[in-house]
Amino acid sequence: MKEIKAKLENPLSELISDDIYELLHSHGLIDEKAVRDYQIRKKFKQLRASKISAGDAIDAIREEYPYLQFDTIRKIVYQISK
Repeated sequence: MKEIKAKLENPLSELISDDIYELLHSHGLIDEKAVRDYQIRKKFKQLRASKISAGDAIDAIREEYPYLQFDTIRKIVYQISK
């Protein structure tokens, strides 16, 4: 019997290939929270580049992540890289 494997959506496609993402994910080496934060920062930069105010950009992101507070998203987008 053939095994059908669902293809994972690669949220890091601009950084790593789909195959590498799947391999890392299958071994539990992907930090889902860090990937989510990366996507939030990326979306925030896109919104700000299109001349949307910071507050409105955070509100738009909150629609995609309703379980996050406004201040939590603000901390994510303004966190200084280490």
